[in-house]
Amino acid sequence: MSHDDSMAARQGRRPGHLRRSIALATAVAVAGAGLWAGQQATAAEGWDPGVSYTSTDRGDGTYSVPMLNADVPDVSVERVPASQNDEGRDIYYMISTTMQLSPGSPIMKSYDLVNWQIVNYVFDRLNISDAASLRNGASSYGQGQWASSLRYHDGTYYVLINSLNLGGAFIYRTDDIENGSWSRTALGRSLHDPSLFFDDADGGTPYIIYGGVSAVRLNADLTAIEQDFPNFIPRADYASQPYVGTSGLFEGAQAFYIDGYYYVVMITWPSSGRQVAMFRSTQLLGKLAPTPAPYESKGVLNSNGFAQGSLVPIANGDGADDWYGFFFRDNFPIGRSPALIPAAWSAGWPVFGNAGAVPVNGTFDKPITLTPAQERFEQQKSIVASDDFDNDAPHRAFQDEQWTIPSGPDIDESLLGVELFSNPGLESGGTDGWIVNDTAVLSATADARSGAGALAVTGRVTTGSGPAQNVTGKLQHGVTYDVSAWVKYDNPASPATKQFYITARYGGAGTTFTNLTSATSIPRGTWGKVSGTFTVPAAQALSDVRLFIETPWTSSPSTDPNTHLMDFTVDDASLRGRPMTTELPHSDEIAPNGSNLDLAWEWNHAPDNRYWSLTDRDGWLRLTTGKSVTGTYVHRNGGEMTYLEEARNTLSQRTFGPRQSVETTLDVSGMNDGDVAGLAAYNRDFSYVAVKRVDGQNTVGVVYRGQPFANSIDQAAIEGFLPGATASLGASTVVHLKADLDFARTSGELYTTFYYSLDGKTWTRLGNQVGPLRLDGGLTHFMGHRIGLFAYATQEAGGHVDFDDYLLSDTLTAQNLPLDEDALDAAIAYAGTLHAGDYPADAWDEMQDALRDAQSVKAADPGTQNQIDAPERTLSYRLARLDTLVEAASALDVAATADTRCVAGKVFVTVQATNGEDIPVAIELGTAYGTKSFAAVAPGKSVTQVFTTRAASVPDGSASATATAQVDGATVTTVAAAEYAARTCG
Repeated sequence: MSHDDSMAARQGRRPGHLRRSIALATAVAVAGAGLWAGQQATAAEGWDPGVSYTSTDRGDGTYSVPMLNADVPDVSVERVPASQNDEGRDIYYMISTTMQLSPGSPIMKSYDLVNWQIVNYVFDRLNISDAASLRNGASSYGQGQWASSLRYHDGTYYVLINSLNLGGAFIYRTDDIENGSWSRTALGRSLHDPSLFFDDADGGTPYIIYGGVSAVRLNADLTAIEQDFPNFIPRADYASQPYVGTSGLFEGAQAFYIDGYYYVVMITWPSSGRQVAMFRSTQLLGKLAPTPAPYESKGVLNSNGFAQGSLVPIANGDGADDWYGFFFRDNFPIGRSPALIPAAWSAGWPVFGNAGAVPVNGTFDKPITLTPAQERFEQQKSIVASDDFDNDAPHRAFQDEQWTIPSGPDIDESLLGVELFSNPGLESGGTDGWIVNDTAVLSATADARSGAGALAVTGRVTTGSGPAQNVTGKLQHGVTYDVSAWVKYDNPASPATKQFYITARYGGAGTTFTNLTSATSIPRGTWGKVSGTFTVPAAQALSDVRLFIETPWTSSPSTDPNTHLMDFTVDDASLRGRPMTTELPHSDEIAPNGSNLDLAWEWNHAPDNRYWSLTDRDGWLRLTTGKSVTGTYVHRNGGEMTYLEEARNTLSQRTFGPRQSVETTLDVSGMNDGDVAGLAAYNRDFSYVAVKRVDGQNTVGVVYRGQPFANSIDQAAIEGFLPGATASLGASTVVHLKADLDFARTSGELYTTFYYSLDGKTWTRLGNQVGPLRLDGGLTHFMGHRIGLFAYATQEAGGHVDFDDYLLSDTLTAQNLPLDEDALDAAIAYAGTLHAGDYPADAWDEMQDALRDAQSVKAADPGTQNQIDAPERTLSYRLARLDTLVEAASALDVAATADTRCVAGKVFVTVQATNGEDIPVAIELGTAYGTKSFAAVAPGKSVTQVFTTRAASVPDGSASATATAQVDGATVTTVAAAEYAARTCG
């Protein structure tokens, strides 16, 4: 049911003429062009699909802001002009922050800057470390990949990524942004909120603009930093301006070159509010340039928190570009959502929105016009998706990343789990195995805690004077040890209690001491146990190691020997190394497993590919518990993690507003006792509906974890079911779960309601609506709430749960609306009017698959709006795509080129068009400097026109070739575009 289309790959298999005409088509054949055209026009009257869940396209030539209704922060947008791609029209790509999620750095694509679809990811995982993989107590919540930069230059796509905790800054590159593999270069340092900039006014020299605001120059192949330029826009120079101030955010800088000026656009957050500040100079490095030119500044937008992002060029039809803003605003708990904001430029500065105002949910005219069929198809595109887990998404190059698995530690396992002290209970009758640390006298005594002997310690001179054992050759790096000893002192003149430690003395090149236990207070005259646990760091020298028992240090212990140097007795000492439990990376957790997910999905951290599958059971997602949760994970800024946060293979999508409903089906027959699996709306706070198996019995219930967050938590209690929100499943092993998310009830808060069903038709609410969920003020996760499918074990690994379907709707049960099948019926009816011979075979087959799914839903009598909407959205997507292919098939094969040259100090623009059809066509060549018509251009022939600009200098521009011909009795018109570079003569 997912529609991860891989359109570029699929279109690439079609004949070249069709692929080219798809790109060039701008008008559909008029009615009467044949039977198919009349049928399409008639059927379409009853089929008018709504826009996707993440589109704010209003369908009337306008859109509202913020866009996407979802979490898409830290945006970087890049245009690939029509003259530089094989689709024949401007393409826009966008990248966004995904932090710890995997795969990461999504590449989104649009033709109109309003409707977007994910077409690729830059990486599968940033690295294979513990922090990237939720291993051994480490995590990357709120860290990982931040604020990437996307640029296209000389045929190569570049993505600059900075990671807060996984290796600093990296540059990825590819020549195929949608289907290619990416190579990676590490820059060896962190660069906060970096932006890649090619200075084409200086031969394309690459720079990175970062922080607030500094730059580095890269070498020519972008593999190393050549020179630093710190603070070329220093905040202190602009702090008096109300749009900068002395505190608050001053970051997110992106650089652009427009009409002879370098512009740096960034977010600031002074006391006057979150806003956009812009800086401009005739020199990129401003005051640090060889010819210093400090940046001017201006506050250009302070309205409802829209800030941080890109400037975006849009061809205006006059041979020039209009520059819009593409900025996001906080929209939590959905996340941070972007907005395309028009600008009126005056004296080289923009005024964004409506005279500086950008209302939330305000509307603007769409700046790019598409044909009706293209518009409809774009409106069906989304960054979320329903899914039937049929494993029908294409395999992607990012899934084939190659990683070197590090060798595990070299451990002598014969030294683990055994007693490492010699004569630990003094049962040998002597003191063999024991030595003195500092100065003391050791002797055997019968005053034992257990057995026949103990060790008497007398004649102490320092607080470190005491019994010791040489454990050189017994301790190992990375091993965790339990150490203990029983101690007693009897001197009536000594304090009523005394503290004791067990300490390590590491000799060698430099002697160091490390307390292995906390200070343990022991009452006089009684045996007390001193114990602790320690792990030997990898960097610790182990050439000379002894462990000894001591009292707290003081500089002059002899001034009060009864307090500091009392005699004491030791018995039943122990030192044991624990068996290795460190989880090491494994090649199979990284290798592709034959399962390919829709691009709307991301894992909570880098997944373990051994423990999820779309192939173990056809049409189902299987999540297997690879390990049990431990309750020992802690966030980077303090606070223990919940079991849900510790679950590694949680599969998630973005949420969308203002209302969202999600339905899934679980087969829990493979769960073990102690397993938990379900459907969550999660961030650091969360709510979920899940099945728990306890003593062989399955119970479904609701969990709610709200704020505030305590540092120390009882994980099992936090994830206990709410009273009155549970039900026994009895003998049933298949259960349908439904989560309704309401972002509209209270601004800034999410409330959830959960339901279950045993047949998918009769549903029972589990308790009441729960909430609120909202942004974590500590920014521990720092992203919008997500929907996750999860499973974790609390007792025994190896159980599994199967998920069938992930069905989306924007209708909530609580709205009490009747089930509405009108859109589904219209799509099915329209599909029935189409004919296979009019379409490419692969696109037709995909539509037929979606049609069969839709028809089966109708026949099965759906029980929720989700069951109706999911197949309707997929079918409508496929139908809308077919319409663009029909439209494209009616386009004319005409190619255009444009160039400039100098004659007598003036610029001339030369435009040429070639007729690739086998019939004559009329062609009109057009530029900003005039038009020229040719009545009948013969097949295979070209026409050329030279336009004088009467100017010594012209900017980048575009020319058009409008071709018209009669095809099968219909008038068909196609526009081919060609761009030309700026030119200065004389």
